[in-house]
Amino acid sequence: MTIAPPRPDPSPPGAPVRRAITEVLSRADRAFRRVTTGAGLTMLAILVVIGFFLVYRSGPAFDTSGFGFFTTIRFDPASGVLGVLGLLYGTIVVALIAVLIAVPLSILAALFITEYSSGRIRGFLTGLVDLLAAIPSLLYGLWGFAFLGPQIVPISLWLTENLGWFPPFSSKENALYIQSMFIAGLVVSLMVLPITTSVIREVFAQTPPGEKEAALALGSTRWGMVKTVMLPFGRGGIIGGSMLGLGRALGETIAVSLLLPQVPEITKHVLQFGGATISGFIANNAGASGLALSGLMAAGLVLFVFTLATNFTASVIISKSRSGAGVDA
Repeated sequence: MTIAPPRPDPSPPGAPVRRAITEVLSRADRAFRRVTTGAGLTMLAILVVIGFFLVYRSGPAFDTSGFGFFTTIRFDPASGVLGVLGLLYGTIVVALIAVLIAVPLSILAALFITEYSSGRIRGFLTGLVDLLAAIPSLLYGLWGFAFLGPQIVPISLWLTENLGWFPPFSSKENALYIQSMFIAGLVVSLMVLPITTSVIREVFAQTPPGEKEAALALGSTRWGMVKTVMLPFGRGGIIGGSMLGLGRALGETIAVSLLLPQVPEITKHVLQFGGATISGFIANNAGASGLALSGLMAAGLVLFVFTLATNFTASVIISKSRSGAGVDA
C-alpha cells in the first residue's frame, strides 16, 4: 500500500488534510488475481456451454411436444409422448422430504458442535460430519435398497394406519411400501446432512462472543442464549444451508435410480411403491437414442435450470448472512 501526495483540498483552513489511499498490488498478487479470475470465468464458460448443449440437443423434443412437454406426465418416446411433469414432481417431492428430515438434524448437530461439545469432541464430530460427504452415493443407494428399505416398511405401515388422515401418509389398499419416495427421501437426507450441517455450523461459529456472554451475564440459560442470540444470528445461514441441501437433493442420481422404480407419476401416496426423478430416470435410460435421447436432454435442461436457480439463491442468502444483512439489530 502506498500513500499518494496530498491533493488541493477546498476545505476551510486548519481542517485535516485528506490523503487519497491507492492500492498497489505486487507481482504475486496480480498473478493470483489473474488465476482466480480466469478460474471463475472458466467455470462460468463451462456452465454456459453445458446450457447451450442441452438446449441444442433438446430441440427435437420441444418441437414434438411444444409447451406440453412441461404439462405432460407420461414419458413414452415410442408413442411420441414426452413430458417432464411426472419426473419433476418426483424430483421435488424426494428433495423436500430429504430437506425436511435433514435440516432439523443439521441445526441440532451444528448447535451441539459449536456450543455444547468440548474441544476434542468438537474436532472429532466436525471431521465425522465432513467424512459423510465423502461416502459415494452408490454406497448410500445400495445400503438403502438392501438394508434400510425393508426396515422402513413397518414404519411406513404404522404411519398409514395411524396417520392416514394426513394425505401424504395415506395409501391404497394392499399397497407395497418398498421403493417409495419416502424411503428415497430418507436416504437422500443422509447425503444432504453433511453440507447443510457444515454451512450452518460455520454461521453459528461466527456469532459474536460478546453478545453470547452478555446474554449469559444477564441471567439467561444456555438454551435461552441459543434461542435469543445464536438462532437469530444464524437465520440466514440456516436458510442458505437448507437451500444448498435442496440443490444437492434435486441433483442426486445414483441412489434414487436404485431406490425408485422410475415410473413418472403424480401421486399423494409417498409411502407406497412408485415415483421417479429426473436424474434417476436419465440414468436408467442412458442408452436411449433418437427422440428418446432428445427428451432426456430436455428433462436434463429443466433440472439444470431448476438446480442452478436454487444454488444461486442459496449463495445470495449465505452472502447476506455473512455480511450481517440478515441479522436483526
